[in-house]
Amino acid sequence: MTADPQRWLWAVGALALWLALIAVIVWRERRANAAARAQSDALAGAGEGRPLLIAFASQTGFAEELAWMTARALSDGGVGARVLSFADLDVQTLKATDRALLIVSTTGEGDPPDSAARFVRQVMGEATELSGLRFGLLALGDRSYDQFCGFGHAVDGWLRRAGAEPLFDMVEVDNGEAGAIRHWQHQLNQITGSVTAPDWTPPAYDPWRLVERTMVNPGSPGGEAYHLAFEAVGATPDWSAGDIAEVGLPERDGVTPGSREYSIASLPSDGRVEFLIRLMRHPDGAPGLASGWLTQDLSLGGEIGMRLRTNRSFHGPADETPMILIGNGTGIAGLRAHLKARTDTGGAWLLFGERTQAHDAFFDAELQGWLASGVLRRLDRSFSRDAGDGRYVQDLVAAAASDLRDWVERGAAIYVCGSLEGMSQGVHAALENTLGADVMLTMLEDGRYRRDVY
Repeated sequence: MTADPQRWLWAVGALALWLALIAVIVWRERRANAAARAQSDALAGAGEGRPLLIAFASQTGFAEELAWMTARALSDGGVGARVLSFADLDVQTLKATDRALLIVSTTGEGDPPDSAARFVRQVMGEATELSGLRFGLLALGDRSYDQFCGFGHAVDGWLRRAGAEPLFDMVEVDNGEAGAIRHWQHQLNQITGSVTAPDWTPPAYDPWRLVERTMVNPGSPGGEAYHLAFEAVGATPDWSAGDIAEVGLPERDGVTPGSREYSIASLPSDGRVEFLIRLMRHPDGAPGLASGWLTQDLSLGGEIGMRLRTNRSFHGPADETPMILIGNGTGIAGLRAHLKARTDTGGAWLLFGERTQAHDAFFDAELQGWLASGVLRRLDRSFSRDAGDGRYVQDLVAAAASDLRDWVERGAAIYVCGSLEGMSQGVHAALENTLGADVMLTMLEDGRYRRDVY
């Protein structure tokens, strides 16, 4: 039977498009890696002798920020430094290093950041000999969890068992506590011989003005959720989908309570930073400190201090790559920013769970518009309190198993945003049942499975 020439043309065209997609992805990755290498090489050449290795395991971008600040402090003190992500760290690099500083975040109950998954499996999973290595470790965590700095302790124990010797005791940091950071700076001074600590004052919060606040779920059986928009008082900074806003809280009774972080639901092209924030309440009914202030007390036109922080671990893939977006509740904020950044080239599929369709179908008009335009190829939603539904978002994953496998086989990336407790574990288990644990681990290590959970 003679082959249809038109089918051959279609096949050749599809192959060409696929090769072009791969070329774009590789080019973008190489460009980003080249910029990071250039910065690292510049710092490595600052001092004499072998540069000191600085490796970071970051989930929200804070550990990476501290790693570069550490490198600059060493460079200013005449000590060269090389900066690597745990995603690029291997045992050969550690064996070739005599001194290393590791800045390690813990996510949830003792878990490593997603970017460290390959290191945990391929490096920490094997016995090795590192007796020539001396190390310092800065562990970032949250004392509200039982396994405070759990991954930092795991790395510390593994290094010691491998024969590596600590330069100093591990420094633990609870939610960016300034005193612990200053102690880390003191240890850096011991390395450089400097007598003055570098200025590590956090970047100043810029003023932003509240220009819109709307309760988006009146009558919901869940907590009140508000869509807020802020405009920069000065120049509007740049940011990317997946980045995080750090909001400074006002001083009360002479005590500065710190800051809160929120997923950004908008893009610079919107001209404003937008959030979806749920009003949290204590058991006695009193509103939460941050959510109460932002959704109840702050008046329209009022100003807050805020800075935007790069969160590379939740940046989107090339536009040609299909995205599977999964989330619940106010987690749709971070997913909304990714949808705003997409075109209909690669397309996206959103699986989202909330309480009731009548009250909690957040951003429904926008989602319908993205469906019509082709940016959103498919929308699956579950509403756990609705009669006849009663499902959670992980149930949507299980129900769509065959199609999910097809999307992943075509190169799709999976992004999850929402609650850490319940949702993220349930979704992960459903994805493992659907795709297989080995596939999920490979996707995690390759950066095709990313999470912003809280």
